Amino acid sequence: MANRRNFLHTSFFSGLGLFLYNKRFPAQPFSAAPQGQPVVISTWDAGLQANKAAWEILSNAGEAIDAVEKGVMVTEASQNCCVGLGANPDRDGFVTLDASIMDHRFNCGSVAFLERIKHPVSVARRVMEKTPHVMLVGEGAQQFAIAEGFTLEEPVLSPAAQKAYENWLKKSTYKSPLINVENKNGHGPFAPAKLEDGEWNHDTIGMVAMDARGNLSGSCTTSGAGFKMRGRVGDSPIIGAGLYVDNEVGACTATGQGEDVIRVAGSHAVIEKMRLGMDPEGACKSIIERIVKIKGEKVKDIQVAFLALDRRGRVGAFSIHPGFSYALRKEGVEALVKAPSWFL
Repeated sequence: MANRRNFLHTSFFSGLGLFLYNKRFPAQPFSAAPQGQPVVISTWDAGLQANKAAWEILSNAGEAIDAVEKGVMVTEASQNCCVGLGANPDRDGFVTLDASIMDHRFNCGSVAFLERIKHPVSVARRVMEKTPHVMLVGEGAQQFAIAEGFTLEEPVLSPAAQKAYENWLKKSTYKSPLINVENKNGHGPFAPAKLEDGEWNHDTIGMVAMDARGNLSGSCTTSGAGFKMRGRVGDSPIIGAGLYVDNEVGACTATGQGEDVIRVAGSHAVIEKMRLGMDPEGACKSIIERIVKIKGEKVKDIQVAFLALDRRGRVGAFSIHPGFSYALRKEGVEALVKAPSWFL
Protein backbone atom coordinates (compact mmCIF):
# COMPACT_ATOMS: atom_id res chain seq x y z
CA MET A 1 0.00 0.00 0.00
CA ALA A 2 1.29 3.43 -0.85
CA ASN A 3 2.43 5.34 2.20
CA ARG A 4 0.61 8.45 3.33
CA ARG A 5 3.27 10.82 2.10
CA ASN A 6 2.83 9.53 -1.44
CA PHE A 7 -0.92 9.68 -1.02
CA LEU A 8 -0.68 13.29 0.12
CA HIS A 9 1.38 14.31 -2.85
CA THR A 10 -0.74 12.52 -5.40
CA SER A 11 -4.25 13.17 -4.13
CA PHE A 12 -6.79 15.90 -4.03
CA PHE A 13 -5.89 16.68 -0.44
CA SER A 14 -2.52 18.22 -1.15
CA GLY A 15 -4.29 21.33 -2.43
CA LEU A 16 -6.16 21.65 0.82
CA GLY A 17 -3.03 21.52 2.90
CA LEU A 18 -4.37 18.91 5.30
CA PHE A 19 -2.19 17.33 7.86
CA LEU A 20 -2.53 13.57 8.00
CA TYR A 21 -2.05 11.31 10.94
CA ASN A 22 1.40 9.83 10.30
CA LYS A 23 2.61 8.44 13.59
CA ARG A 24 1.51 6.08 16.29
CA PHE A 25 -0.47 7.61 19.08
CA PRO A 26 0.88 6.79 22.52
CA ALA A 27 -0.68 3.80 24.20
CA GLN A 28 -4.15 4.47 25.55
CA PRO A 29 -4.16 5.02 29.32
CA PHE A 30 -6.80 2.31 29.66
CA SER A 31 -4.78 -0.64 28.40
CA ALA A 32 -5.85 -3.96 29.88
CA ALA A 33 -8.36 -5.15 32.41
CA PRO A 34 -6.88 -7.34 35.15
CA GLN A 35 -7.62 -10.99 34.51
CA GLY A 36 -11.05 -11.92 35.78
CA GLN A 37 -12.32 -8.35 35.85
CA PRO A 38 -15.03 -7.26 33.40
CA VAL A 39 -14.92 -4.36 30.97
CA VAL A 40 -17.45 -2.77 28.61
CA ILE A 41 -16.95 -0.24 25.82
CA SER A 42 -19.45 1.43 23.52
CA THR A 43 -19.51 4.03 20.78
CA TRP A 44 -20.12 7.75 21.29
CA ASP A 45 -21.08 9.67 24.43
CA ALA A 46 -24.48 7.97 24.52
CA GLY A 47 -22.44 4.95 25.53
CA LEU A 48 -21.85 6.40 28.99
CA GLN A 49 -25.45 5.74 30.00
CA ALA A 50 -25.57 2.48 28.08
CA ASN A 51 -22.47 1.29 29.91
CA LYS A 52 -24.10 1.96 33.28
CA ALA A 53 -26.81 -0.58 32.52
CA ALA A 54 -24.26 -3.07 31.20
CA TRP A 55 -22.04 -2.56 34.23
CA GLU A 56 -24.86 -3.41 36.64
CA ILE A 57 -24.82 -6.88 35.12
CA LEU A 58 -21.07 -7.28 34.68
CA SER A 59 -20.19 -6.05 38.18
CA ASN A 60 -22.55 -8.64 39.66
CA ALA A 61 -20.89 -11.56 37.88
CA GLY A 62 -23.45 -11.51 35.07
CA GLU A 63 -22.82 -12.68 31.53
CA ALA A 64 -21.52 -10.42 28.78
CA ILE A 65 -24.39 -11.35 26.43
CA ASP A 66 -26.94 -10.00 28.93
CA ALA A 67 -24.86 -6.88 29.49
CA VAL A 68 -24.58 -5.92 25.82
CA GLU A 69 -28.32 -6.40 25.29
CA LYS A 70 -29.42 -4.41 28.34
CA GLY A 71 -26.82 -1.74 27.72
CA VAL A 72 -27.89 -0.68 24.24
CA MET A 73 -31.55 -0.98 25.17
CA VAL A 74 -30.99 2.21 27.17
CA THR A 75 -30.09 4.05 23.97
CA GLU A 76 -32.91 2.43 22.00
CA ALA A 77 -35.37 3.76 24.58
CA SER A 78 -33.97 7.30 24.57
CA GLN A 79 -35.00 10.16 22.31
CA ASN A 80 -31.89 9.79 20.19
CA CYS A 81 -31.45 11.06 16.64
CA CYS A 82 -29.97 7.84 15.34
CA VAL A 83 -31.07 4.91 17.51
CA GLY A 84 -34.57 3.70 18.34
CA LEU A 85 -38.06 4.77 17.34
CA GLY A 86 -37.34 8.47 17.87
CA ALA A 87 -34.49 8.49 15.37
CA ASN A 88 -34.02 9.97 11.90
CA PRO A 89 -36.54 8.53 9.42
CA ASP A 90 -35.90 7.42 5.87
CA ARG A 91 -36.61 9.79 2.98
CA ASP A 92 -40.28 8.74 3.02
CA GLY A 93 -40.67 9.58 6.70
CA PHE A 94 -40.58 6.02 8.10
CA VAL A 95 -38.29 4.95 10.97
CA THR A 96 -36.70 1.58 10.23
CA LEU A 97 -34.34 -0.14 12.65
CA ASP A 98 -31.43 -2.58 12.37
CA ALA A 99 -29.67 -4.49 15.15
CA SER A 100 -27.37 -7.43 15.80
CA ILE A 101 -26.02 -9.40 18.75
CA MET A 102 -23.33 -12.08 19.11
CA ASP A 103 -22.05 -14.18 22.01
CA HIS A 104 -18.82 -15.99 22.87
CA ARG A 105 -19.89 -19.23 21.17
CA PHE A 106 -20.42 -17.70 17.69
CA ASN A 107 -24.17 -17.64 18.24
CA CYS A 108 -25.55 -14.55 16.53
CA GLY A 109 -28.79 -12.95 15.45
CA SER A 110 -29.92 -9.81 13.67
CA VAL A 111 -32.89 -7.89 12.34
CA ALA A 112 -33.06 -5.33 9.56
CA PHE A 113 -35.67 -2.94 8.14
CA LEU A 114 -37.74 -3.50 11.28
CA GLU A 115 -40.57 -1.04 11.99
CA ARG A 116 -42.56 -0.13 15.12
CA ILE A 117 -40.58 -2.27 17.58
CA LYS A 118 -38.92 -0.41 20.44
CA HIS A 119 -36.04 -2.81 21.10
CA PRO A 120 -34.68 -4.38 17.90
CA VAL A 121 -31.62 -5.71 19.76
CA SER A 122 -33.90 -7.91 21.86
CA VAL A 123 -35.63 -9.20 18.75
CA ALA A 124 -32.18 -9.97 17.31
CA ARG A 125 -31.40 -11.99 20.43
CA ARG A 126 -34.63 -13.96 20.03
CA VAL A 127 -33.65 -14.68 16.42
CA MET A 128 -30.33 -15.99 17.74
CA GLU A 129 -31.84 -18.13 20.47
CA LYS A 130 -35.17 -19.30 19.03
CA THR A 131 -34.69 -19.75 15.29
CA PRO A 132 -32.28 -21.61 13.02
CA HIS A 133 -31.55 -18.33 11.23
CA VAL A 134 -29.16 -15.44 11.74
CA MET A 135 -31.17 -12.59 10.16
CA LEU A 136 -34.82 -11.69 9.74
CA VAL A 137 -35.89 -8.56 7.86
CA GLY A 138 -38.86 -6.30 7.27
CA GLU A 139 -42.36 -7.64 7.67
CA GLY A 140 -41.09 -11.10 8.57
CA ALA A 141 -38.97 -9.70 11.38
CA GLN A 142 -41.93 -7.74 12.69
CA GLN A 143 -44.22 -10.79 12.57
CA PHE A 144 -41.63 -12.78 14.51
CA ALA A 145 -41.32 -10.02 17.09
CA ILE A 146 -45.10 -9.90 17.62
CA ALA A 147 -45.21 -13.69 17.98
CA GLU A 148 -42.52 -13.37 20.65
CA GLY A 149 -44.60 -10.90 22.64
CA PHE A 150 -43.20 -7.58 21.46
CA THR A 151 -45.78 -4.84 20.95
CA LEU A 152 -46.13 -2.48 18.02
CA GLU A 153 -45.50 1.18 18.84
CA GLU A 154 -45.84 4.30 16.73
CA PRO A 155 -42.58 6.22 16.26
CA VAL A 156 -42.39 9.67 17.82
CA LEU A 157 -39.40 11.52 16.38
CA SER A 158 -37.01 13.17 18.80
CA PRO A 159 -36.82 16.97 18.49
CA ALA A 160 -33.42 16.68 16.78
CA ALA A 161 -34.68 14.08 14.31
CA GLN A 162 -37.84 16.07 13.55
CA LYS A 163 -35.83 19.24 12.89
CA ALA A 164 -33.31 17.40 10.75
CA TYR A 165 -36.05 15.82 8.66
CA GLU A 166 -37.81 19.16 8.19
CA ASN A 167 -34.54 20.72 7.04
CA TRP A 168 -33.90 17.83 4.66
CA LEU A 169 -37.38 18.12 3.11
CA LYS A 170 -36.63 21.70 2.03
CA LYS A 171 -34.18 20.41 -0.58
CA SER A 172 -34.68 16.64 -0.50
CA THR A 173 -31.15 16.02 -1.71
CA TYR A 174 -30.08 12.49 -0.97
CA LYS A 175 -26.95 12.30 1.13
CA SER A 176 -26.13 10.97 4.54
CA PRO A 177 -26.27 13.43 7.44
CA LEU A 178 -23.02 14.61 8.95
CA ILE A 179 -21.50 12.14 11.39
CA ASN A 180 -19.39 13.78 14.10
CA VAL A 181 -16.21 14.92 12.42
CA GLU A 182 -14.39 17.77 14.07
CA ASN A 183 -11.66 20.28 13.48
CA LYS A 184 -10.33 22.93 15.85
CA ASN A 185 -13.53 24.95 15.42
CA GLY A 186 -15.68 22.03 16.50
CA HIS A 187 -17.00 21.25 13.02
CA GLY A 188 -15.86 18.84 10.39
CA PRO A 189 -13.10 20.06 8.08
CA PHE A 190 -15.45 19.67 5.11
CA ALA A 191 -18.67 20.62 6.93
CA PRO A 192 -20.59 23.88 6.52
CA ALA A 193 -19.34 26.71 8.67
CA LYS A 194 -22.65 26.72 10.53
CA LEU A 195 -24.72 23.60 10.98
CA GLU A 196 -28.50 23.81 11.11
CA ASP A 197 -30.29 22.65 14.26
CA GLY A 198 -30.69 18.90 14.22
CA GLU A 199 -28.00 18.22 11.61
CA TRP A 200 -25.30 17.07 14.02
CA ASN A 201 -25.56 13.35 14.15
CA HIS A 202 -24.03 10.54 16.15
CA ASP A 203 -25.03 7.37 14.35
CA THR A 204 -25.03 3.77 15.62
CA ILE A 205 -24.36 2.56 19.14
CA GLY A 206 -22.17 -0.52 19.22
CA MET A 207 -21.10 -2.23 22.45
CA VAL A 208 -18.65 -5.01 23.24
CA ALA A 209 -17.95 -6.46 26.68
CA MET A 210 -15.96 -9.06 28.57
CA ASP A 211 -17.42 -10.61 31.72
CA ALA A 212 -15.69 -11.96 34.83
CA ARG A 213 -15.44 -15.41 33.19
CA GLY A 214 -13.43 -13.89 30.36
CA ASN A 215 -16.21 -14.38 27.83
CA LEU A 216 -16.91 -11.77 25.15
CA SER A 217 -20.14 -10.58 23.53
CA GLY A 218 -21.26 -7.64 21.41
CA SER A 219 -24.31 -5.77 20.15
CA CYS A 220 -25.07 -3.05 17.63
CA THR A 221 -28.27 -1.09 17.01
CA THR A 222 -29.25 1.83 14.78
CA SER A 223 -31.92 3.52 12.69
CA GLY A 224 -29.38 3.69 9.87
CA ALA A 225 -28.45 6.69 7.77
CA GLY A 226 -30.93 9.52 8.09
CA PHE A 227 -33.17 10.10 5.05
CA LYS A 228 -31.87 6.94 3.39
CA MET A 229 -33.66 5.33 0.45
CA ARG A 230 -36.50 3.14 1.67
CA GLY A 231 -35.19 -0.36 2.20
CA ARG A 232 -31.54 0.64 2.70
CA VAL A 233 -29.66 -1.47 5.24
CA GLY A 234 -26.20 -0.62 6.50
CA ASP A 235 -23.52 -2.57 8.33
CA SER A 236 -25.04 -2.71 11.83
CA PRO A 237 -27.11 -5.90 11.42
CA ILE A 238 -24.50 -7.67 9.30
CA ILE A 239 -22.37 -10.06 11.33
CA GLY A 240 -18.76 -9.49 10.35
CA ALA A 241 -19.37 -5.91 9.22
CA GLY A 242 -20.91 -3.88 12.05
CA LEU A 243 -20.15 -6.48 14.72
CA TYR A 244 -18.01 -9.57 15.25
CA VAL A 245 -16.96 -11.64 18.26
CA ASP A 246 -14.34 -14.40 18.46
CA ASN A 247 -13.81 -15.47 22.05
CA GLU A 248 -10.26 -16.64 21.33
CA VAL A 249 -9.26 -13.25 19.94
CA GLY A 250 -11.56 -10.32 20.73
CA ALA A 251 -14.67 -8.37 19.80
CA CYS A 252 -15.19 -5.39 17.50
CA THR A 253 -17.98 -3.03 16.50
CA ALA A 254 -18.17 -0.31 13.87
CA THR A 255 -19.85 3.05 13.42
CA GLY A 256 -20.09 5.53 10.56
CA GLN A 257 -20.87 5.05 6.89
CA GLY A 258 -22.12 1.49 6.76
CA GLU A 259 -21.57 0.90 3.06
CA ASP A 260 -17.83 1.38 3.51
CA VAL A 261 -17.71 -0.88 6.56
CA ILE A 262 -19.45 -3.58 4.54
CA ARG A 263 -16.93 -3.24 1.68
CA VAL A 264 -14.12 -4.47 3.91
CA ALA A 265 -16.12 -6.77 6.26
CA GLY A 266 -14.83 -4.29 8.79
CA SER A 267 -15.31 -5.81 12.25
CA HIS A 268 -14.24 -9.27 11.13
CA ALA A 269 -11.21 -7.77 9.42
CA VAL A 270 -10.21 -6.04 12.66
CA ILE A 271 -10.48 -9.34 14.54
CA GLU A 272 -8.30 -11.08 11.97
CA LYS A 273 -5.62 -8.40 12.39
CA MET A 274 -5.79 -8.99 16.15
CA ARG A 275 -5.47 -12.73 15.56
CA LEU A 276 -2.18 -12.01 13.80
CA GLY A 277 -0.88 -10.21 16.87
CA MET A 278 -1.94 -6.57 16.50
CA ASP A 279 -3.27 -4.74 19.54
CA PRO A 280 -6.85 -3.43 19.28
CA GLU A 281 -5.89 0.12 18.28
CA GLY A 282 -3.41 -1.05 15.68
CA ALA A 283 -5.93 -3.46 14.21
CA CYS A 284 -8.61 -0.76 13.98
CA LYS A 285 -6.10 1.62 12.41
CA SER A 286 -5.08 -0.97 9.83
CA ILE A 287 -8.64 -1.43 8.54
CA ILE A 288 -9.28 2.32 8.52
CA GLU A 289 -6.19 2.64 6.30
CA ARG A 290 -7.67 0.01 3.99
CA ILE A 291 -10.88 2.05 3.66
CA VAL A 292 -8.87 5.23 3.01
CA LYS A 293 -6.97 3.48 0.22
CA ILE A 294 -10.19 2.20 -1.35
CA LYS A 295 -12.02 5.54 -1.16
CA GLY A 296 -9.19 7.79 -2.31
CA GLU A 297 -10.15 11.45 -2.32
CA LYS A 298 -13.78 10.55 -1.51
CA VAL A 299 -12.67 9.68 2.02
CA LYS A 300 -13.08 13.37 2.85
CA ASP A 301 -16.85 12.91 2.75
CA ILE A 302 -17.24 9.95 5.12
CA GLN A 303 -16.62 8.94 8.70
CA VAL A 304 -15.93 5.38 9.82
CA ALA A 305 -14.64 4.21 13.19
CA PHE A 306 -13.86 0.84 14.73
CA LEU A 307 -13.84 -0.01 18.44
CA ALA A 308 -12.29 -3.24 19.68
CA LEU A 309 -11.62 -5.24 22.83
CA ASP A 310 -9.16 -8.11 22.89
CA ARG A 311 -9.01 -11.32 24.89
CA ARG A 312 -6.66 -9.70 27.42
CA GLY A 313 -9.08 -6.85 28.10
CA ARG A 314 -7.12 -4.28 26.09
CA VAL A 315 -9.18 -1.61 24.37
CA GLY A 316 -8.51 0.35 21.17
CA ALA A 317 -10.26 2.47 18.55
CA PHE A 318 -9.46 4.40 15.39
CA SER A 319 -11.47 6.63 13.03
CA ILE A 320 -11.03 8.37 9.69
CA HIS A 321 -11.77 11.89 10.95
CA PRO A 322 -11.36 13.29 14.45
CA GLY A 323 -14.54 13.49 16.48
CA PHE A 324 -15.17 9.84 17.35
CA SER A 325 -15.20 9.03 21.04
CA TYR A 326 -16.08 5.90 22.98
CA ALA A 327 -17.31 5.19 26.48
CA LEU A 328 -15.31 2.88 28.74
CA ARG A 329 -16.36 1.23 31.97
CA LYS A 330 -14.37 -1.14 34.15
CA GLU A 331 -13.49 -1.43 37.80
CA GLY A 332 -12.56 2.04 39.05
CA VAL A 333 -12.83 3.66 35.60
CA GLU A 334 -15.73 5.41 33.87
CA ALA A 335 -14.58 7.62 31.01
CA LEU A 336 -15.30 9.03 27.57
CA VAL A 337 -12.18 8.54 25.47
CA LYS A 338 -11.34 10.44 22.30
CA ALA A 339 -10.15 8.02 19.65
CA PRO A 340 -7.11 8.74 17.45
CA SER A 341 -7.84 9.37 13.78
CA TRP A 342 -6.23 9.18 10.35
CA PHE A 343 -6.75 12.89 9.80
CA LEU A 344 -5.64 15.20 12.56
